[in-house]
Amino acid sequence: MATILERLEGLDAKFQEISTLITDPAVIADQKRYVRLTKEYHDLEKILKTAERYRLTMANIDEAKSIIAGESDEEMRSMAREQLEEAQAALPKIEEEIKLLMIPPDPDDAKNCVVEIRGGTGGDEAALFAGDLFRMYQKFSERKGWELAVSSVSEGAAGGFKEIVFTLSGEGVYGVMKYESGVHRVQRVPVTETQGRVHTSAATVAVLPEAEEFDVEIHEGEIKWDTFRSGGAGGQNVNKVESGVRLRYNWKNPNTGQTEEILIECTETRDQPKNKERALSRLRTFIYDREHQKYLDDIASKRKTMVSTGDRSAKIRTYNFPQGRMTDHRINYTVYNLGTFMDGDIQECIDRLTVAENAEKLKATELN
Repeated sequence: MATILERLEGLDAKFQEISTLITDPAVIADQKRYVRLTKEYHDLEKILKTAERYRLTMANIDEAKSIIAGESDEEMRSMAREQLEEAQAALPKIEEEIKLLMIPPDPDDAKNCVVEIRGGTGGDEAALFAGDLFRMYQKFSERKGWELAVSSVSEGAAGGFKEIVFTLSGEGVYGVMKYESGVHRVQRVPVTETQGRVHTSAATVAVLPEAEEFDVEIHEGEIKWDTFRSGGAGGQNVNKVESGVRLRYNWKNPNTGQTEEILIECTETRDQPKNKERALSRLRTFIYDREHQKYLDDIASKRKTMVSTGDRSAKIRTYNFPQGRMTDHRINYTVYNLGTFMDGDIQECIDRLTVAENAEKLKATELN
């Protein structure tokens, strides 16, 4: 633990420096810097409060040992032994808290996220499974008290979705949902199967941190906008009013130097300005994700076994309906309550993935 205490040295001074900076009008005017410093301030505050608990517990241990060694009153010695036992039991837990708090946080964890679910191999069955995954996340977000807003939908011929894109808003959403990125495989008897054979199909899930306005630079004057009438159910207004929006934007990929045309449609609401706002948000998120991918690739190359590298091509889970089983292949975690899991009860799996990732980070920082 001495190594961690050595690392704690100087954090008080840094905390005081940041406390002063976030009240500086010049810093407040620079939103990107202000948000970064405010986050750092709260992270340091947690570390310093936990470090104070650690030092107090160490002092209690020393005091109790001193009383046991030098006090003749048996009642005082008995109380000191109880204090020593409690403090020694608490110390490892506080040490572990400090270790985890000392891990550099992912700055994206506190953000909202955009989730894209696409039916993969398996045709109609894959689209149906994509619909099941959407309902799973919908119920999970209700349990968490998050807000879910669908921005685009392409329905499957037999139900479900060929593709659905939605935003989840709430506290620390991306830090929870990032573990869902990857290929989700399903094994079950499709509703279209007449001979009762089990088929295997898949859907892909991509979870992207939602970009803030100051995360990426967009030249809004260069965006080309089109409007069109939204299709589907919704009454006469949908058919008569051009509420759907489509944007085209030429973006130069800084990683490749190539210029790419980005095309985004939004038909979620009957209000054209709201659809424009949500299309812009998706554009920011798309560009941020592409620019951020190099960072994710670097992390993945350094930590090959980490559970959330942003790799969307890796098979992460199998959902076996005949056996009522879900297996997460990243941590060899299996549960046999698939129905409950598909009902949105996925927090325990995410908790285990978080623990596994933190263990990898601890190894990487050589703190354990």
